[in-house]
Formats: sequence, C-alpha cells, structure tokens
Amino acid sequence: MPILLKDKIVSFAQANENIRAVILNGSRANSKVVPDAYQDYDIVYFVSDLEKINSETLIHQTFGTPIIQQLPDVMLLGNNPLAKSISYTYLMIFDDNSRLDLTLFPLNQLAKYQADSLSVVWIDKDDIFQNIPPASDVDYHVQRPSQREFTEVCNEFWWCTTNVAKGLARQEIVYAKDMMENVVRPMFLQLIAWKIGSENNFSVSVGKSGKYIKQYLSDAVYAKITATYCDATIENNWTALYSMCLFFQELQRELGQQLQLKVNTAEGNNSLSYLRTLKG
Repeated sequence: MPILLKDKIVSFAQANENIRAVILNGSRANSKVVPDAYQDYDIVYFVSDLEKINSETLIHQTFGTPIIQQLPDVMLLGNNPLAKSISYTYLMIFDDNSRLDLTLFPLNQLAKYQADSLSVVWIDKDDIFQNIPPASDVDYHVQRPSQREFTEVCNEFWWCTTNVAKGLARQEIVYAKDMMENVVRPMFLQLIAWKIGSENNFSVSVGKSGKYIKQYLSDAVYAKITATYCDATIENNWTALYSMCLFFQELQRELGQQLQLKVNTAEGNNSLSYLRTLKG
C-alpha cells in the first residue's frame, strides 16, 4: 500500500531535527469545506537552517519526483527582482495527482511570519505556536464596503464596460474579452460578494475567485451570473455584456438599500445608453 502524502509530510518532519514545527493551511484546515480529491496540502515547515533543507534533491527524495512543479521564489514572473524572499516554496503535483504546496520558513525570521486564520498545528517541537486559535475562515470573510469602496467599484465597472463595448463595435474580440474578464468582471463579482456578505452578516467567505458563491445563491440568481459568460462571437458578447450590466444595476440598488449606501444611478443609465449607441 503506498504511503499517503500526509504521512510523508509528518514523518519527514518528525525525523528531521531541522524542522521544528509544521502548520497546515488552506482548504484542508477549513471545516466548512467539503473534502474532495482535488484538495492540495498547504504546508509550512518552520526550519532552523533554511539552506540546509532547501534542496530540491532532498525534497524530491522525500516526497517523490513531481510530474510538474513550480518554484515561485526563484521566478522573475510575479516577483520584484530587487526583493529577496525570506521563505522558499515548492509547488508540486505527483503522479498519483496529489499536490503539495510546501513552504520552508526560517525560524530566525519568525517575527515576519503572517499567521493565517486557517492554520492547524500538526507538529510543534518547541511549543512555538501554543497560542494559535482554532482554525477558522475569518480572515477571508467578505468585508462590509465603505461608501467610497462601493462608489469606486461601481464607477470602475461602468467606466470599463465602455471599453468592452468599444472592442465589440470594432470587432476586436480579444481586446473586448480581456476588458470583460480581467477588468469588468472582478467589479461585478465584488458586488456579488457584498450581496452574499450582506445577507450573511458579513461572516462568510465566497472563496478565491468566488468559487463558493453558488452555495449562497438561489438557482435563479446563479443563472443570472452564468448568463454573463459566453463564447467568442461578437453578438453573444453583446448579450452577455447587457446581462451583466442590468444585473449590476439591480445589485447596486439592492445593496444601496441594504447597506444604506448612496447609488449613482445616472452613471449606470448613461453607460448603458452609450453601449446601445455603439451597438447600433
């Protein structure tokens, strides 16, 4: 019978004097998340000597050779080349489809460690983490928006929908899709998150990229969201854009009432008028 990844994580840490503590983060530390076969292990090893343990050979000997991996701390992509990371992370997927996101964190930099509310202490040889509270998703709860946050998110949405429309009018589908998915949609999803937060006393998480929103919404509301996704045809993108704009207006009014926030209705009406002019 193959050794389970969790057993490898624990046994390696127990046998290695350099590893002084092990913390589990992420979805496996969240009791509200239903376990499935796709969950990874988000693990932090707190080590006395980072250089001694930071060896790809050692890590691969312990956990197996990954079928694919990423070493984000040595990549230029997404990093400031002038800033040196104090920890070191291995992102690894193995041939049994298990995934390990392993961070090595030096104990001499412990003051810089930012504890996560989703933390479960697996090993603590020196009683370093005695005061860590029980794991919860509180760090990820939707936060109640201020008037300024609400106003600026709505303004960003309505302003940037005009860029989507411009791209569609020019038949520039790549530009239009980029504006829609990477600029406009995050504002749309933020209002969805605020709606869910408002209806749940701002004590829930919608997950990364809104992956948990379905469980908090009716089928009818969820269908309105999925109607905003489409293919790469110009006409279907116009339809999706209008669907998103009309639902966004509805959400604005709803949140304004629920959270006693001022709503700039003229902004949305004017933007929609502009969109209709461009579509012809």
